[in-house]
Amino acid sequence: MTREDFMREALKEARHAARLGETPIGAVIVRNGEVIARGYNRRETGKNALFHAECMAIYRACRRLGGWRLPGCELYVTLEPCPMCAGAILNARIERVYFGAYDKKSGCAASALNLFDKNLCNYSLEAEGGILEEECSAVLKDFFRSLRSKGGRL
Repeated sequence: MTREDFMREALKEARHAARLGETPIGAVIVRNGEVIARGYNRRETGKNALFHAECMAIYRACRRLGGWRLPGCELYVTLEPCPMCAGAILNARIERVYFGAYDKKSGCAASALNLFDKNLCNYSLEAEGGILEEECSAVLKDFFRSLRSKGGRL
């Protein structure tokens, strides 16, 4: 499978979140070409600030692999990781991060900050943004446009 294929898997998770009324962000963790964990935003339904897509996927991958380190793993996420998720990614020792849409306000892989910078990171981590960027951005824009039209807010 290609990077775009894995990002499409993350987009499936994002759409699942949207159906639940959650901000549509999805993530998958891949090891040896296989999706080993999935996650989507669940902050509203779970009533927990920690339930970001990346954290949910990391939790599931750790359980599956039996440890807190995720060697050989790649994370695909539809939106650039926030500071909390960037920290979780670093702590889990994920080796590569691919994200779709850039988050100019709070993205910590390239936009607002780069916590994955080689001078800040104690191991080799690669990050690349813009994978299916238009599609990832559209899912978020459509969700918030729909929410505003209904008079709702998160």
